[in-house]
Parts: sequence; structure tokens; C-alpha cells
Amino acid sequence: MAAHRSAPAVLPPPLRVWLGLIAALAALVVVGLGVLYAGYSEPGTVDGWIQSPVDGVGPPWRYLALATDFLGEPAGAATLVVATVTGCLLLRRPRAAVLVVAGTGLAVGTTKLLKPLVGRTIHDGHLSYPSGHTAFLTALALVVALLATGRLGLGRTAGTLLVLGAALVAGAAMGWAQVALGAHYPTDALGGWCTALAVVPATAWLVDRLADAGRQQRR
Repeated sequence: MAAHRSAPAVLPPPLRVWLGLIAALAALVVVGLGVLYAGYSEPGTVDGWIQSPVDGVGPPWRYLALATDFLGEPAGAATLVVATVTGCLLLRRPRAAVLVVAGTGLAVGTTKLLKPLVGRTIHDGHLSYPSGHTAFLTALALVVALLATGRLGLGRTAGTLLVLGAALVAGAAMGWAQVALGAHYPTDALGGWCTALAVVPATAWLVDRLADAGRQQRR
């Protein structure tokens, strides 16, 4: 029972307000871009600026892009999730293990729900907004960063910087790979990144609330 009472939150208290505000802003960006590019089948102005020097890269950068892209494919994503869940359980962080599955799953699921609603397409009519690959890797990075923040006991500023830094690195890496391979427009990647920023903090808060409610019932 003591272990249950001392179970740490997956959304560290010092970060709750700031990440809540960031999540709300990210959700507005997702909706705004979705409305702006609804039904489009070509890059926007911003997409063109970024896409021109990145799209269609050759070796060795293409190999790096393919390797990064694999991390968002079913086999690669499943491997990352299993490895991260195992690490959370070894560290005795069951809430974090739940968040790994729920956070990444809901982030990717949200992109799948939004794609037909927005209807933006690329290459032969493939739905593209927002990028599920970018949402997945960003969501996983967010969960790992939240776990590290809690274990290291970081305060609001350091914790927020770590979480946002991890999300930025993961999102930029996968976003670059998707654009380089011609799978997404840059704004699709931005939408996927913001989807993860909106979904993961909300999911972490929900995991904590459900876990705390279950603990109260066991008393």
C-alpha cells in the first residue's frame, strides 16, 4: 500500500500549468492549420520555402531519413513502445508505462481521425494532415522527458525546457524525414508535432487522476 501511496505523478505538479497552456495553444495551432489547408492538394507558401531544399535528398541523408521514418512505422513504433514500457516497469514507474501506450496511441489516433476531416492530400491522394509519424515520435519523447523530469526532481523552468527540448528534437527529426522523403508537407509535420503537444499533457493528467481515484477507492 505504501508503494501505491508514494507513486509519483506522470505529470509533475510544477509543470501542470505551463504544459496545460502549451497544450491549449498547440490544439489551436492544429485546428488553425487544419482549417487553413482543408481540402488542399499542394504545398502552401511556407511549405514551399522549407520543402525546396529538403525534399528529395540523396545518399547518405536519404538513408538517415529512411531510418528515422522506420521509427514511425508499425514495426519500429512497436519496438520503441515495448522498449520504453519495459524501461518504465524496470524503474517501477507503472503510470509512466501506461502513459507510453496511452499517450502515443491517442496522439497517433487523433491524427488518423483528423486526416479525413481535413482532407489535405499529397501524392496520388494520400491524406497528409497531420503527420502521424511526427506525432508518434514527439509523443514518445514527451513521455520520456516527463519521466526524467519527475525522477530528477526538476523545477518548473528546467522541467519545461527539458520537455519542450525533447519534443522539439524528436519532432524536428521526424518532420525532416517526412519532408525529405516526400511523404508530408512541412505544415503536416508541424500539425503532427502540435497534436502530440496537445494530447500527451492531457493524457498524463488523466492517467494521474484515474490512478489517484483508484488509490482512494482502495483505502
